Amino acid sequence: MNREAILNQARALEAQCVADRRHLHANPETGFDLEQTFAYVRKRLEEMGLSPQSCGRCGLVCTLGRPGKTILLRADMDALPIREETGLDYASANGCMHACGHDMHTAMLLSAAQILKSHEAELQGTVKLMFQSAEEPLQGAQDMVDAGVLENPHVDAALMFHVMTGQSIPAGTVIISAPGVSAPAAGMFTIRVQGKGSHGAMPNTGVDPINAAAHIVLALQEINAREIALSESAALTIGMFQAGNTANVIPDAAVLRGNYRTFSDETMELLRRRIVEISQGVAAAFRASAEVSFDSGCPTLVNDAALSARVEGYLAELLAPGQVFNAAKIAGSSVSRSSGSEDFANLSHRVPSLMMALAAGEPDKGHAQPLHSPGTTFDERALVPGCASFAYLAMRYLEDEAKI
Repeated sequence: MNREAILNQARALEAQCVADRRHLHANPETGFDLEQTFAYVRKRLEEMGLSPQSCGRCGLVCTLGRPGKTILLRADMDALPIREETGLDYASANGCMHACGHDMHTAMLLSAAQILKSHEAELQGTVKLMFQSAEEPLQGAQDMVDAGVLENPHVDAALMFHVMTGQSIPAGTVIISAPGVSAPAAGMFTIRVQGKGSHGAMPNTGVDPINAAAHIVLALQEINAREIALSESAALTIGMFQAGNTANVIPDAAVLRGNYRTFSDETMELLRRRIVEISQGVAAAFRASAEVSFDSGCPTLVNDAALSARVEGYLAELLAPGQVFNAAKIAGSSVSRSSGSEDFANLSHRVPSLMMALAAGEPDKGHAQPLHSPGTTFDERALVPGCASFAYLAMRYLEDEAKI
C-alpha cells in the first residue's frame, strides 16, 4: 500500500475537511438532538456515493468494501451546552459549542470516508463508519450498540481518535493508548431534596431543602476522603445546584446533579451505594427527604493489547518519525490513564478496541484553553494526519487480517 498516496489524498482534501469542520463548529447541537448535524453528515456521505443508514436514536452507519473481517471507525458528533467565547469567524452563536472537538472528529472521518471510497476495490474486508450522537451525556454509544452497530456485519475491531488541545505537543502527533484501562467508568446522578416551603422570615414553619442539600454536597466529599482506599482513585463532583427563585422564600425543593468516575468496578458500586445512603441520611437529619436517580454512564475503556501494538506499527509506517507515541512509554509505566471518561468504552467491552489521542493545539500557538472551556480552540493542521490515519489504519488492518 502506498502510504504517500494516502497522505497526498488527505492533503488534497484538506480544504473540504476544514470546511466540514467549520460548518459543524458554527452549527453545534447537543445530545440526541442533532437534526442539522445528522442531515449534513448524511448528505456528505451520499455525495461520496455511500449509503448511510440510521442507527439508534440519532446515529449514522455506513459500510464499504467487501465481505471479510470488519473494522469500525467511530466519530462523535455532539457538542456541549457552553456559550462560545473564542472570537473565531465561524464561532457558534446558538449557545452551544464544540468545545470537546467532536466537530474535528466528524470532519476527519468524513474525509477518511472519501479516501476509503476511492480505494474501495482494494479493501480486503469491510470498513464500517460510525457517526455517533450523545457522547457527552455518555448515552450515544450504548444506544447504537443496542441498535446493532456491532453486527451485520460483525465488527472485529474498533478505533477512535480524540483531539486534545492546550498541551505542548505538536499538532498532528498521535498518542496511542496503552493496553488496558485508559479511561474511567463514569456515571451521572440527580438528587432531589424535598422540603417544605415557607416565608424566609419564618424558617421554623418550613423545611429548608437548600440547607439540607448544601450539607449533602459537603458530606458526599467525605466518600473520597474517608471511604476510598489509598490504592484506589475516584472523583465525585456536584456540577449543578438549583433551588428557589427569590431571596425571601424558602422553596419546596432543591435539585443537585453530579457525576462520579473511577477505574474500579468495586469502587463504582461503593460510590453508587453511598451517594444514596448519605443523601437520604443527611436529608432526614434536616427533616427533609432525598430521592436519588442514576441517569447515565459508561464502563471503563479497555484498550486491546494486540490492536495497540499493531496500530503503533501501522502509524509508524504512515507518519513522520517522532509523530507517533505510545502513552505507556510517555508515562514511563505500563499503564497511562486519563481522568476523562469516553462512552466508546461500551464498544471496548464487546470487541477489541483502541482509543487514540491526536494533538491539536499548543499553548504557545494560541491554544492555551483546555477542553470544555468557552475559549477552547483547535489547530486545524491536525485534520490531515487525522483523516489519513483513519483511512490507512483501516486498510492496513484489513490487509493483514486477509493474510491470516
